[in-house]
Amino acid sequence: MTGLKVAAAVLALLVAMVLTQLMFAPQREPAPQMTHGMPWQIEHPGPGQSRVFGLTLGGAAASTLADAQRLSPQQPKLALLAPQDESPSLEAYFESVSLGTLTGKLVLSIAASAADLEAMRGNAAKTNHLDSGIRKYALNEADRQRAEALPLAAIAFIPSASLDEAIILQRFGAPAERIRQGETLEHFLYPARGLDIVLDSKGKEVLQYVAPADFARLRAPLGK
Repeated sequence: MTGLKVAAAVLALLVAMVLTQLMFAPQREPAPQMTHGMPWQIEHPGPGQSRVFGLTLGGAAASTLADAQRLSPQQPKLALLAPQDESPSLEAYFESVSLGTLTGKLVLSIAASAADLEAMRGNAAKTNHLDSGIRKYALNEADRQRAEALPLAAIAFIPSASLDEAIILQRFGAPAERIRQGETLEHFLYPARGLDIVLDSKGKEVLQYVAPADFARLRAPLGK
């Protein structure tokens, strides 16, 4: 057998082996479709609840700060914020997160009782006065660990990429209401989703999420 015939025979054998492997190889299941990750992919696991970015808002199954920390390899900045003449709030701030194909900043409001907030304020390791007039309290380590186990009350996402009216309507659909606030802000309200998109003509857009049952918290400050 000539060298050419040998090469042809070897090639034919290899082709036959590959075809045999393909015929009898186990069929792989298709990759599961992503059901969360993008800002417009909002699910409703139960009455009055919502889930976005894999985090649940509302109800006994609400996600905690510990659950949210998987969104970023960096630890969030956690602080108690006390505006003048207002009740304090507990918030966690992620400087940069990747959500689906988007990046941005993430602010989480944490549900805590008034008694817990006052105790944390009294135990604060450090206090700063911000230019806005808000007093910022840094939690001690014990209170920080307690805060990680508390449920999330709200999520605010500030995307790095700019949004406009066309993108909002394309991705989120028509809002139930549109309310202008001042000269530069317009709110796109989606109460059934627990979502308020704040479009800022001179600044960054903000997507605010709460459980649909708590949507009045976003709507009430906007007036009639």
